[in-house]
Amino acid sequence: MATARPPLTAPALRRALIAGARRVIAGRDLLNRINVFPVADGDTGNNLAHTLGSLLNGALSRRSRHIGELLLRIGDDAIDGARGNSGAILAQFLHGVAEYARSQPELDAATLAAAVRHGAVNARAALAHPVEGTILSVINAFADALDEAALASRDGDPRPGFAAALIQARSALARTPQQMALLQKAGVVDAGAKGFVDLLEGIAEFVDGGPRVLRVHASLSAANEAGPKHGHEHEQALTPVHDTVDPQRRWCSECLVIGSGIERNRLLAALEAIGADSLVLAGGEARMRVHAHVGAPQRLFDACAAFGAVEAMKADDMLQQQRSVERVQRVAVVTDSAADLPEALAERYGLHVVPVRVSIDGRDYLDKIGLATAEFYRRMASSADLPRTSQPPPGDFRRAFEFLLGHRAEVLYVGLSRAVSGTLQSGEQAAARADARRVQVFDSFNAAGGQALLAWRAAELAADGGELAAIVAELERLRPLTRTWAMARDISHAVRGGRIPPWAEPLVRYTGLTPVAKMKPEGRLSVSGGLFARKQAPEAFARHLARRLPKGQRWRAIVGHCDAFGDGERLLEALRRRLDLEQAWLVETGPALGAHAGRGALLVSVQPAPGTGTGQG
Repeated sequence: MATARPPLTAPALRRALIAGARRVIAGRDLLNRINVFPVADGDTGNNLAHTLGSLLNGALSRRSRHIGELLLRIGDDAIDGARGNSGAILAQFLHGVAEYARSQPELDAATLAAAVRHGAVNARAALAHPVEGTILSVINAFADALDEAALASRDGDPRPGFAAALIQARSALARTPQQMALLQKAGVVDAGAKGFVDLLEGIAEFVDGGPRVLRVHASLSAANEAGPKHGHEHEQALTPVHDTVDPQRRWCSECLVIGSGIERNRLLAALEAIGADSLVLAGGEARMRVHAHVGAPQRLFDACAAFGAVEAMKADDMLQQQRSVERVQRVAVVTDSAADLPEALAERYGLHVVPVRVSIDGRDYLDKIGLATAEFYRRMASSADLPRTSQPPPGDFRRAFEFLLGHRAEVLYVGLSRAVSGTLQSGEQAAARADARRVQVFDSFNAAGGQALLAWRAAELAADGGELAAIVAELERLRPLTRTWAMARDISHAVRGGRIPPWAEPLVRYTGLTPVAKMKPEGRLSVSGGLFARKQAPEAFARHLARRLPKGQRWRAIVGHCDAFGDGERLLEALRRRLDLEQAWLVETGPALGAHAGRGALLVSVQPAPGTGTGQG
């Protein structure tokens, strides 16, 4: 007579979940390709891989003897690491399972079924408007089958019931195209639902094959850690996002709300009041992961701030992602928001911009996404504290790199000067995790308009079909020829920030001297002279620069202003009279330099126009 198998223990569950997570990560490329709902932005695989990767690096990296303890850690890590619509739903499912099983030392068939049912109910409750034919339908079918198996079980062993429930989950996945016309039209199953089945299949493989499966999937997931493989089939597999993305809600936004007694229904009502769509609220009273599609990310973050501290903000432009997918070119170009890049150029060339963080009045914002530049200067004028900027976390860069590697062979990041910020290092860390062979990081030795000019030229060459090596070689040639100057009317912010000594402030005030700084070859901005001009400072600044630039050269120029549009127009007009400008743009300089240069500052960056000489002088 066969010996009855014991209930599921914490060590066995941990190893089974590791196998399942690794299977999802190894198969994320396919999930990206079949992703058409709620929008065809090609990142469901990356989002689920990131969500489960947070478990592999957290709860699943530590041994546990107690099922409830392990599941609670899994639930918390999933909420903190959830990304995307499907990732947030999966996180809420795991959080619900943990909530039910928190006091259980092990799982028998009945307890597993009840915990999964609780997770399924929680996952459905996380959505403002649940849709059938998605991961929710498959989770529910899995829970139904476990309930039936638990009722039929004689010895409490959860394994036979799990195997039967997996069969039902596969059937539910196969039915998703019949439940949703969008899937049927595209000829695919739901990507999030398939990711859930992949997780279950990885668990089942471990149950059948034991530790050998962990070793196999360890090698698969390690290979896939490099990021998605390149292939033009991605573009053919996706339904055009223009059919599914609401232009009025183009930002896929997320944040983590940390508080006490967070009321889901009140938070949901507040977010629906601002017109948020595709809402997923995953978590509990102390931690809530919020995912939504909105027209203005900051409105979502502000609404969430009424319920607790807002962390881990992110906002991805889904329309920009689609335009990127539709482009047929080998190299994608990324920069950060320290570059004063005209929006028209970013749109034209599909340039991706990773936002730096801005802190003012005790709140953190996403530069130029969560906090418009004009609003930054308005708050700066009334703030008692000096605004601060900080580099994006590596995860922000990695999300951009992995998305682009899904449909590009290579990615080039043109970054803010290493000498003035840790932003470039964040990009380097992300590149190493995404795929160091396919992502190259280029130090612009510049900022503001100078960084933008280099990123613009890189994107232009990429759009023309340029190879990565040739693009980088051209940037290396242009880097010493790309020059940036700044004129600061008010140096009080630079003094408070420690970039200019305190004795300089009264000297400037009493003499009427307007300091001029220049970006040095090593990538630092330092004072290089001054102008005795107040009312005619823009014109004097133009004369100052014209004397220092070689004659007979055609230029591209970006003029930046810090809440001084009129002066910026005067400066650009004065430059046009003195320089041969092939193309020139007037932009509002962002917080990366504006926080230190202060309101009223003007910046000029120039670069030799393509094919017009060296720019040496």
